[in-house]
Amino acid sequence: MIEKQDEHILAQLQREGRTTNQQLADDVGMSTSACWRRVRTLEETGVITGYAALVDREKAGFATSAILHVSLERHDAKFVDEFVSRVTARAEVLECFATTGDADYHLRVVVRDMHAYNEFLDQFMFRLPGIRTVRTNVVLKEIKTSVALPF
Repeated sequence: MIEKQDEHILAQLQREGRTTNQQLADDVGMSTSACWRRVRTLEETGVITGYAALVDREKAGFATSAILHVSLERHDAKFVDEFVSRVTARAEVLECFATTGDADYHLRVVVRDMHAYNEFLDQFMFRLPGIRTVRTNVVLKEIKTSVALPF
């Protein structure tokens, strides 16, 4: 379980990941050495898994975003493992969730344009063994995108 002070540290780092340890300590009301130790522990225990810049996909040239609903023909370990391995290796796939309901997996995919999306489908998705169906919802407008947890 995460302590309250750790939640404050995590919330602040989610708001501003480039903050200095001194500023972070001041913001959460701790000494710099205690704050540094807590951040280090959060990193070592895997609570903090990394640091990254948030990039506007459209300004970076990725105009097309889609949600794919993927159903597998079979659910034996061989096909599932291969599907997961190959999907996680593709840079276009930003997220992949195993889900309940009509589809086995939901993927969030970004590409430069519809031509690139069609190539992604033809050259990759439709060639994966064990795929029964792939349904696409093209994202028309992103209303909310966040990676921050609600501390």
